[in-house]
Amino acid sequence: MGDALRPFVPDFKGRVESDDGEIYLELQDLLADFEGPCVMDIKMGVRTYLEEELAKAREKSKLRKDMYEKMVHIDHEEPTEEEHRMKAITKPRYMVWRETISSTASLGFRIEGIKHGDGTSTKDFKTTKTKEQVAKAVRIFTNGYPGVLKMYLKRLEAILLALESSVFFASNELIGSSLLFVHDNHTASIWLIDFAKTHPAPVEMKLTHRDPWQVGNHEDGYLIGINSLIEIFMDLLKEKCG
Repeated sequence: MGDALRPFVPDFKGRVESDDGEIYLELQDLLADFEGPCVMDIKMGVRTYLEEELAKAREKSKLRKDMYEKMVHIDHEEPTEEEHRMKAITKPRYMVWRETISSTASLGFRIEGIKHGDGTSTKDFKTTKTKEQVAKAVRIFTNGYPGVLKMYLKRLEAILLALESSVFFASNELIGSSLLFVHDNHTASIWLIDFAKTHPAPVEMKLTHRDPWQVGNHEDGYLIGINSLIEIFMDLLKEKCG
């Protein structure tokens, strides 16, 4: 909580023990100060699985019919002839492919879900891949809320500066972490959330969070995602201002 990222993460209130003995972290309610908030969850990085998860999946690699069915549901042409014949694929095959159908591999982030102020929501972003498709989703998300694009862009730029000066960020691999975008008629903000898969990088490694990921280098592409988002919000703001 003493890191440069402190203003951009939920307040840590302490640990709470439930009646059954489970220990929970008590965190700030990020929606408490908003009226009818619109919320967008963006999963950051060029991959959402740990290297250890991929290695473990390869060690115990077996054919999975459920993952084959998920794949053909999205793209019937993706499986090879052999995979179609077996009606099954391996988990590593699915894990790597899953990141290529969205903007994760290409832009360094993907939209996980959006909830609008009227309570309606959608998670149908599995194949939202291009900058244009992402921009369309953000345009819909912010439509009717003058000024929020500028507030979001300012916050993204502040987060980028904090990340580049953060000791924590420099020494940790952030996988499956999200940016939470929240706005209402009065204000907008963004927070870093979800650190369950955040782990210290090997001591001898210096992560750039920008270099292409190769198995063993622990690069997560987080800054690729931040820069892509800044570009998209800048373009949307220019478009809105004419």
